[in-house]
Amino acid sequence: LKLIADAGLVGLPNAGKSTFLSAVTAAKPKIADYPFTTLHPGLGVVRINAREFVLADIPGLIEGASEGAGLGDRFLGHVERCAVLIHLVDGTQEDVGSAYRTIREELAAYGGGLAEKEEILCLNKIDALDPETLEERKSALEAVSGGTVLTISGTSGKNVDAVLYAVIEALDHERDNEARSSRAEPEEKW
Repeated sequence: LKLIADAGLVGLPNAGKSTFLSAVTAAKPKIADYPFTTLHPGLGVVRINAREFVLADIPGLIEGASEGAGLGDRFLGHVERCAVLIHLVDGTQEDVGSAYRTIREELAAYGGGLAEKEEILCLNKIDALDPETLEERKSALEAVSGGTVLTISGTSGKNVDAVLYAVIEALDHERDNEARSSRAEPEEKW
């Protein structure tokens, strides 16, 4: 069965997805400093102000996942129903642009509309970076993605609320679009 979640966490192994899930929900995923700690999708309920949404943690993807490398792409079906993807990029990596492109390519190769979903792009683990390196990696990620990059730390919680509010905004936008679509569709006559 496909998980039903409002938002899904995607990224390379060790991008901090499980740490983020445990920081914003009551979920207790396995967290370790080696790749492929998460072997199965995890779910948690995020509560912020008077709102809540379900967040799915998807096992890390690697290059070639769509062809079966690593854990493959068998878990991506779990985020097909998500309205928004939170894409975490490990800021301690040298080439954050390559990490971003790898995930985007795997989402496109999988299909199912994943590459077209709204994406909240986050440079994670900023607590481990000096200000100069942080700015360099954020700029590199903005250049390759062509969009806004939020800088966060799932471990310390820095700027995590900004991501959660962005998800709420995306979910509200999605619901508004669905409501407009349903009003615009002509009724069927039998």
